[in-house]
Amino acid sequence: MVSPSCSRTNNDKTHTEDTLINTSRRTFRGDFLPDLCTVQAVFHLILVGELLAIALTVVHGGVVDFNWNRLGVLSMLIQWIVLTSAACLCPLRPWFRRQHPMVAGVISYLLVLGITVLYTVVGAFIQDLDGPFPWDQLLTNLMLAAVFAGIVLRYFYLQQQLRNQQQAELTARIQALQARIRPHFLFNSMNSIASLIAIDQDAAEKMVVDLSELFRASLSEPGLIPLENELELCRRFVAIEQIRIGDRLQVEWDLDHMPEAKVPSLLLQPLIENAIYHGIQPLLEGGTVTIAVKRVGSHCRIQVRNPIGDTQQASNKGNGMALENIRHRLEAHYGAKGELQVQATASFYEVTVEFPAVPPAVVG
Repeated sequence: MVSPSCSRTNNDKTHTEDTLINTSRRTFRGDFLPDLCTVQAVFHLILVGELLAIALTVVHGGVVDFNWNRLGVLSMLIQWIVLTSAACLCPLRPWFRRQHPMVAGVISYLLVLGITVLYTVVGAFIQDLDGPFPWDQLLTNLMLAAVFAGIVLRYFYLQQQLRNQQQAELTARIQALQARIRPHFLFNSMNSIASLIAIDQDAAEKMVVDLSELFRASLSEPGLIPLENELELCRRFVAIEQIRIGDRLQVEWDLDHMPEAKVPSLLLQPLIENAIYHGIQPLLEGGTVTIAVKRVGSHCRIQVRNPIGDTQQASNKGNGMALENIRHRLEAHYGAKGELQVQATASFYEVTVEFPAVPPAVVG
């Protein structure tokens, strides 16, 4: 049976995650429009513009009397309007982010209409310098631009809002996962500090500093940090555990060809904690934890290995919860490119984490 206290704790965790996601949805404000100056976006804009030119040509003369000259003129006009509008909207994205969506939408809409008027006037003078100004053509182009600009801008707006919502939920998810990281060695470490105060005050002071740095990292904003910073936190954690466990704990660091990568904060520390608590501590003779970090192609690979004892199976539940947390965080940061694998034999237990050495671009 599940105790009422455990049930309340699980409910509290669920309520906290739901609150984080709901709050993030309300407060996260991303871009009003996607970046229209990327190669992919420009290609799509050119494709849509050309399809529009073909459609207007077919509507005007039909398929049988298809006018290639008209298609060329329309294509040039539409592509100039589309690409110039995109070039003008791109630098305005940071400013749009600070404005009300209605203000950003109206200004974007008027900008496209203004560019349409500009190129229509220029095209009219180029085609016929001596004739009367084609007001009917200007009105027609303006009405077409008003319809299609409204549809396209609305589509881009909804697309970006969906992306903003996904980014907000991703951030909230990472925060919820980060909030669960509370190293359970706190009470053991405090007892060790209390014991050291009487016999070795310098060691006790160093242990307090290391412990404070670890909890400062666990309470900081979730995100990607330099790999060197994560390794420094792990060294502090190992120093605390070596004071507590003594000579039974040995640690080997294999950091040859270490990549200059960024990792999710507190990614490696729980792996080392698991290796010590579920591998070294149950063994009377102790053992060695091996930590290897290297770059493999475009990915960073981290391996943590520890000896396995008869009591390892009894602690698989706690070990599995921590590994599942790390797996979720890798998925949140890297998607399918982040991977966690476990290899267990009769003599050792090894966890391998692999992820892109270059962090993904932040959406919005």
